Amino acid sequence: MSTPAPGLTSGAVARSLGVAPTTLRSWDRRYGIGPVSRENGRHRRWTPDDVAVVREMCRLTASGVPPAEAARAARQGASADGHVPPPARPAPVSAGPVEDAPPGGDVLRERRGLGRAAVRLDSRALDALLESAIARHGLVTAWEEVVAPALHAAGRSWETSGDRYVEVEHLLSWHVSTALRRMAHRGPGGPLPAAAPHVLLACVPNEQHTLPLEALAAGLAELGLPARMFGAAVPPEALDRAVRRTGPAAVVLWAQSRSTANHPLARHVAGTSWGVRGARSRTTVLLAGPGWAGQTPGPGMLRPGGLREALAALRGLCGPGPAPEEGSGAAE
Repeated sequence: MSTPAPGLTSGAVARSLGVAPTTLRSWDRRYGIGPVSRENGRHRRWTPDDVAVVREMCRLTASGVPPAEAARAARQGASADGHVPPPARPAPVSAGPVEDAPPGGDVLRERRGLGRAAVRLDSRALDALLESAIARHGLVTAWEEVVAPALHAAGRSWETSGDRYVEVEHLLSWHVSTALRRMAHRGPGGPLPAAAPHVLLACVPNEQHTLPLEALAAGLAELGLPARMFGAAVPPEALDRAVRRTGPAAVVLWAQSRSTANHPLARHVAGTSWGVRGARSRTTVLLAGPGWAGQTPGPGMLRPGGLREALAALRGLCGPGPAPEEGSGAAE
């Protein structure tokens, strides 16, 4: 079969698919997924048929299929004209964000696929996989069983191999943040009524990890509960002013490590009151994140065990139904 001249270089193919050139070379060497012909016997030139095969290889590995099996399927699935049918999109599930069903075996495949796509620096696959996981499992299960473990694995790879995988963690974090913010923007729009119960979300001073709070903001939007997100490393003075100005029903303080968990600040926020004399109001503080572990919540505080528990507690505090009582110590 004749091929168009001069064809695409490996660098051009890598850029078009969002994968690293070293990945293409590895797949060619290990599985025979590469250009059929070489110019002058040396230079690699990719035909449309070659690109179709490697594109299918990317899709299959991103969905969790082992590389060797994906290579066999990609070679068999590509048609003579280089066209590969697009994958079917999963139908959205109807389960709510708090009552999601327990994960099945699919989440392990999806978790591996997300990690492989991140290592390949495959932006398109990351977006597709994140959207698919949330649609298939619901936000809570997707976060707890697919996304958060993939983020932890990327962080461990960075810590154990120097700076080798910094770019992987940064790319994965960016796409996770994008997916979560896209969900949060689907929540109630327009100005927030002054008397509406709402949630204030903030990282404690010196805390830069915002993704868990972004997942919580997305879950609140899915529940129809308004929230104000203040992001990373909020100074104590700014947090105090925000609480007094907005009067939230709940304040969520995220601390990733014990070194950033600021217990005096949490006590101060829980003890803050506002309103006219004789009708003062206080907020409930949720101590979120592993940094608060090992401490008993004080008066006016809760310590949820994860995203699911935090959403249930906040729905009780801000939405219909009674607020949770267990260990709450709510201020009078």
